[in-house]
Amino acid sequence: MIATNTLNTARAKGRRILCRSQIRCISSTSASPLSKGIGMGNVSDQMLPTADAAQVLYRHTARPRTASIIGAPMTYGQPFVGTDDGPSRLREAGLLTSLSALGWRVQDNPDLDFESIAQSIPAELYATERPDAKNSLLVGHGCRHLADVVEDELKNKRFPLIVGGDHSIGIGSLAGILRAQPNTGVIWVDAHADLNTPEMSESGNMHGMPIGLLMEGLVDNHAQIPGLEWLAPSDDGTKPPRLQPDSIVYIGLRDVDKAERAVIRDLGIKTFTMYDIDHYGIGAVMDKALQHLLGKNPNRPIHLSYDIDACDPIHAPATGTAVRGGLTYREAHFICECVSKSGALASAEIVEVNPTLSDTEGGAETVELGLGLLTSIMGKSII
Repeated sequence: MIATNTLNTARAKGRRILCRSQIRCISSTSASPLSKGIGMGNVSDQMLPTADAAQVLYRHTARPRTASIIGAPMTYGQPFVGTDDGPSRLREAGLLTSLSALGWRVQDNPDLDFESIAQSIPAELYATERPDAKNSLLVGHGCRHLADVVEDELKNKRFPLIVGGDHSIGIGSLAGILRAQPNTGVIWVDAHADLNTPEMSESGNMHGMPIGLLMEGLVDNHAQIPGLEWLAPSDDGTKPPRLQPDSIVYIGLRDVDKAERAVIRDLGIKTFTMYDIDHYGIGAVMDKALQHLLGKNPNRPIHLSYDIDACDPIHAPATGTAVRGGLTYREAHFICECVSKSGALASAEIVEVNPTLSDTEGGAETVELGLGLLTSIMGKSII
């Protein structure tokens, strides 16, 4: 084990800083002098599913199990170009072959064409957009298309694996999921609560609004948000998809807006911040999270939405809203492994991988972590 004063010396010399829990989980791509010094420069990672035949995983997906990859290269929900590279970079890193090695049949759909959707919007409509919901036409129309695709995949008993893109795609993912499976429980792994509405938001960026826009009772009239009219009640009385406060669990929060804090408290939303993970340990946190969602109905489907910024920036530097003090490498993977082993996982997404926001090494490390998390979600197992 490297002593604390050695780490402080490394800090003074401008090296990457490693905490106690990070020393045992250095990426295999790291060129850090410290990683070489502790003999972890070559790390093997076998892509094997569980060998436990008694485990019934992904019980909501028809056999033979098909993973339907849905690339959602959305970049309009936040200010940084580059999140649209996420789907292609994760494919290039080996997503399809990894899923195949885990026993999945793979349906790799063409990425959703958000650019064509944007070009189809009449220019005069942009004048109706609100400053507190930036690019709502682009986000709203794109998410409507995504919702239709996700709903169709679930109704055909395939596993939608949604690859973003920024987290505004959660509007479409959740809407499609809740239309197909209204009783779905949601595990939202993120540094941020994404619980804002346009009226609450401090930035107007819609990647901070997917939960707020779909939470029952938070938005009075979606028809007043250009692009999101499809989330308003229809003329024939059809109820739009809505998320109930007791159907979501937050994990990893550490940067929550003042208005969001009040809503979390008022609605009693089950929340495990980084403080709780430090206090209880990630194993106990996941036990509590799954008990909350599955305790009354063990056959309930689960959706896992994973923002890469939930991880500490030392592991995932290439993301738009990085916050120190995040999940360690093993904590990040344990969440995925635990939800997978529950057997209830029916859909998942990963978002906010943006390789342009770091140097070449940082971008590659973030993509590698994203791929690793996806394989843990889809059944990669140590034993």
